[in-house]
Order: sequence, then structure tokens, then C-alpha cells
Amino acid sequence: MNFDLLVKIVKRAEELGADDVVASGDESKSWEVKFVDNRIATWMSSYEEEVSLFISKDKRLGLTTIKDLSKKSIEESISKLLRFTRKMQPNPEYNGIAQGPFKYKPLEGTYDGRIAKLDERATDFVEAGVNSALAEGAVRASGVLKYDAGEDFLVTSNSVEATQRGSGLYFSIRALVDKYASGHKVCCSTTIRDFKPEDAGARAGRVAKKAVNPVKGEVGSYDIIFDPYPFANLLNIAMDSASIFSVEAGFSFLGGKLNKKVASREVTLIDDGRMPRCLSSSKFDAEGVPTRRNVVIEKGVLKTYLHNTSTAKKYGVKTTANAGLLSPKPWNAVLDKGSYSEKEMFEEVRRGLYITNIWYTRFQNYEKGDFSTIPRDGIFLIERGEPTKSLKEIRLNDNMLRMLQNTVAVAKKQEQILGWEVEIPVITPHVLVKGVKVTRPTS
Repeated sequence: MNFDLLVKIVKRAEELGADDVVASGDESKSWEVKFVDNRIATWMSSYEEEVSLFISKDKRLGLTTIKDLSKKSIEESISKLLRFTRKMQPNPEYNGIAQGPFKYKPLEGTYDGRIAKLDERATDFVEAGVNSALAEGAVRASGVLKYDAGEDFLVTSNSVEATQRGSGLYFSIRALVDKYASGHKVCCSTTIRDFKPEDAGARAGRVAKKAVNPVKGEVGSYDIIFDPYPFANLLNIAMDSASIFSVEAGFSFLGGKLNKKVASREVTLIDDGRMPRCLSSSKFDAEGVPTRRNVVIEKGVLKTYLHNTSTAKKYGVKTTANAGLLSPKPWNAVLDKGSYSEKEMFEEVRRGLYITNIWYTRFQNYEKGDFSTIPRDGIFLIERGEPTKSLKEIRLNDNMLRMLQNTVAVAKKQEQILGWEVEIPVITPHVLVKGVKVTRPTS
């Protein structure tokens, strides 16, 4: 793929009558290694080359993906998209795309060419993670290693031409002592230098070993220390809720709260599109606007929503460089470092819980922020600052605003998290939240 192809696509769409055109090309190679019960089960690779095409015509919006990049297929795709778009209802609130050209500063550590050349050496990462888990007391471990490398291209009808290379590594491991005692950890990076699957394996193994012989947890209100992995799940939701699209659609508990207190002073939450060595960092958004660091919540106060050019004009603000092809989206959610060591944080808890993972996070009311989620893998009772009993069969039933407002301690050491319910990279430390409501899974 090259700029010439995208330039031709944009020019042809304009010739057929489009007002605004954005052609975004992606060329990448990806690999996936699955391992089950300590052994590699499958190893797959794939190559992807496609163009996402956005157009506007008289405030009517259309979007398609072109996977067959032959001349005939491209011509048919553009023509069909224009015909389809002309039949759409106009969006009176659409205010166009950004006007280029722009200059872009280099990003730090977002591409490592060695990743595309790993070949059989990828198994070394899997073996390191599994062996570390077994050395810490696990009996078996399963999970996945994913890695990729590629290049993105962008051309718009408003004088934008941009490109960037990227790479990524992701390792997820669940270690088990028996079916009731497990630990789950992940690690991810854009470079081999910062990728430590052996650390993830060792930590998963230690959690699994401590989780043996769990007993039913008691319902009530608990001070809870969240490992970075489960708290990333909640921060992912918080950052999605900061998109003006979520606010307007009624899926945000942050709606109507601009410049108001939505969290404790311990919470400073940042959307950073330029965070070094983060998987979603980018030089530019989908309109070509140079990305930046946006402080969304500063010491508990909601400072901004995430905007593209069109929504920014609607609200009389500047774009935050968060354009997706149809709606604003976050890049990397970063919870600012706190002042606590992990040891000091545990010492703050006389009686509470330590949660290492959650899943099936579901909302009863998006606008109010009422949700429930189920802790899994290692769940531990904390007594006098120390994890003691292993627990099972509990559910958290609470409210996102209350959780953020009751966040009383944030640790110093951050981790980059990606996972099943963590769809954007989240960089977060351990966090202590007071008075979280705990019920039974069936309630």
C-alpha cells in the first residue's frame, strides 16, 4: 500500500460528488500463539491490507471498508458508498473534518522492527511465562501471545497526508493450582525491550498458589484494593464515558458534569494519544489532527469531553484530537501516579478485600453509573493489612461515580493493561476504594 492509492481514492470520491473524504489505509502482519496446559496448541499468522473510507455529501455520512484493493473493486466500492450515502438522512450537526496540512512530532518507542522477525523465537516468550508460573506453585497455565507490526496511512480531502509504523506485543496467562485456585495476569508493550512475560507468569502463579481452598465471601461493604488489571476495566469505562458521543447517546455517567467534581482529589485521569511505548499511541487522529495529552479528570474535577472537529465546533471548543471515522474515541487512559507503595496501601486496610480480576461488568443504568461485576481468580480477605483467606462467590454492586469519589489511595507503580473487557490500553497503579458494596453473584 502507498499514498498514491489513497490519493487516487480520495480524488475519485470527490469526482463522484463527495464533499469530505477520509481514506485510512492499514497494512499489517499479525501472529497469535495459543497455549493450553503448559503446551503450545496453535500458532497462526495473518496479513491484512484494507482501506476504510469515510465520505460526507450534503451532511449525509457514509463509511465502508475496502478489502479487495483492485481497481475494479475500489471503483465499485466508492460508487456504491456514494449512492448509499445520498439516500441517508442529513445530519444537521455535522460540521466537517479538520483542515490540513499538519506537522507531526515523532513518537517515542511505538515501533520495534524485531517484532516482525520473531518467528520461532516467539515460543521463548510463552515458555518463559509458563515456566515462571510453574516455579511459583502453579500446576498448569493457559493463555495467548499476540504480536503484530504494520503501517498506517491517511489521506483526506482537506490536505492531510500522514503515515506511521507501529508494533505491539500482548501476553495473557491464567495459572491454576486446581479448578478453584487461579491467577490471571497480562503484559503488553510496543517493544521487545519492555516486554516481560516471565514477570506476568510469576505473578499469576503466586496468585494461584495463594488462592487455594477458597471460602464463600460475606456480603457487606468493604474497602477494596484493586490490582491494576481489574481497575483498568473500570477506567476503560470511565474514559469511554468521556467521549461526547457517549454523552449525547445517553451512555455516560459523566453527562452534564463538566467542571464539576466527579471523583476524589486522588483521581487525575488522562487521555494521552502520545504516551511513549503504549499500544494505541498515534501521531494523528482519524482526521489527521496531531494527537495530544488531554487531562479529562483533574484532581477529581471533570475538565473536558473528547471531541473531533465536528463536535468541537458544535460546542464551541477546540478538537481534542480524538476523531474516529464516525465519533470521538479515547487513545490511552492513564491514571496519574499516587504516593503509596503497594505495602503502604495494604497497611491502610484493617479489614477489606484484594481483587485481582473482574469480568462480566454490566450496567443497570448507564447515565447514573450503576453497575455490577464479578470478581474472579484470586480474591482475598485483608485483615490488619495482610491478605489472609481466599474467597469466592461474590459480586460487586456499586456506582461508577461513587467508586471514583471513594478512591482514597493510588499507588506509585503503573502498569499498561489490555484485556477481554479492557479494549483501550489503560495505564494504572493499584488503587484503594472505600466502602464498595459486595453481594452474592445471584443477587
